[in-house]
Amino acid sequence: MLDFEFCNPTKILFGRGTVAKLDGEIPSSARVLILYGGESARRAGTLDEVIQALGEREIHEFGGIEANPTFETLMDAVELVRREKIDFLLAVGGGSVIDGVKFVAAAVSYEGDPWELVESGGKDIGSAVSFGSVLTLSATGSEMNSISVISRKETQAKLAFASPHVFPQFSILDPSKTFTLPARQVANGIVDAFSHVIEQYLTYPVEARVQDRFAEGLMQTLIEIAPKAMEEPPDYDARANLMWVATLALNGLIGAGVPQDWASHRIGHELTALYSIDHARTLAVVMPSLLNVCRGTKKAKLLQYGERIWNITEGEDDERIDKAITKSRGFFEEVGLKTRMSDYDLGPEAIDDVLRQLETHDMVVMGERDDITLDVSRRILEGAL
Repeated sequence: MLDFEFCNPTKILFGRGTVAKLDGEIPSSARVLILYGGESARRAGTLDEVIQALGEREIHEFGGIEANPTFETLMDAVELVRREKIDFLLAVGGGSVIDGVKFVAAAVSYEGDPWELVESGGKDIGSAVSFGSVLTLSATGSEMNSISVISRKETQAKLAFASPHVFPQFSILDPSKTFTLPARQVANGIVDAFSHVIEQYLTYPVEARVQDRFAEGLMQTLIEIAPKAMEEPPDYDARANLMWVATLALNGLIGAGVPQDWASHRIGHELTALYSIDHARTLAVVMPSLLNVCRGTKKAKLLQYGERIWNITEGEDDERIDKAITKSRGFFEEVGLKTRMSDYDLGPEAIDDVLRQLETHDMVVMGERDDITLDVSRRILEGAL
């Protein structure tokens, strides 16, 4: 096992009716800005419930945070926070809203160009406004981590940053708040969470048995609950398990002490920025091809994955790896996500565009062994056509 430091200060309040507990988590004198995406949170009654729970506090609202939160929109929120002297932010939504609030929290007191906070990967963040979240979509794990992904329309950039200053103070996880989600978003969440686990698991062995078994349990749970989680009317227990898996998939626990490979995410981010494809759907496209291209360096873990997740124990090594990758692709397809670039009307001409963006954003060497070069990324994209 690799050396590691692990600290996660976010408090989780999980279960039905937990929005009412907001009153005990935010200072009574706080000037609160509620940030959200579209009007679905209002139509579903969640915003009214949040406002009621906040009681007599001074409340402001900021809506319109995109599914891929943009620097341009978020800077309007930053100006609102500065103007109204807001001292507590509350995200009501999914990972995109929470990601956006992390940027706003960090940018408010920054004296330079706030985009530098993103470009530096979060290294320039010295402080942040306190914030919490009310989660309405299970997918990214942003509710219990210090990671954010922000887009900039002007340059078609989509970049991640992280800082210990942007952990949520608390997150309220009420699975019933996901009941009004369209099936597309539920499916995206399942694949996003599964992909997060894979990128911390499918690397190379370091005798991290605890982390491996945690990761395998999360993947097995997703496979088991996926059909039920997609059903209508929604099943509370299935949605509760999905919500907790998605949170645990990226709260630092399974990634502590193990090598990680986020190349699928980085390539996928470029596909989203360039072609507006849902984040999870880019992962479903890129990941099977990446596993195939990188099967040599990932061999031991791919064989373990095939055996422990898909019960593939017979055949030559390459045959077993082929079956494991096919099973992964099949799982993505079963929940409704297509796994080829051609499914999104993208052909070979898109590959050069993606590679140019990777080079622009200094993603020329990726992977757990720093061996996914631009040439390897090209092969991955070619295999994803």
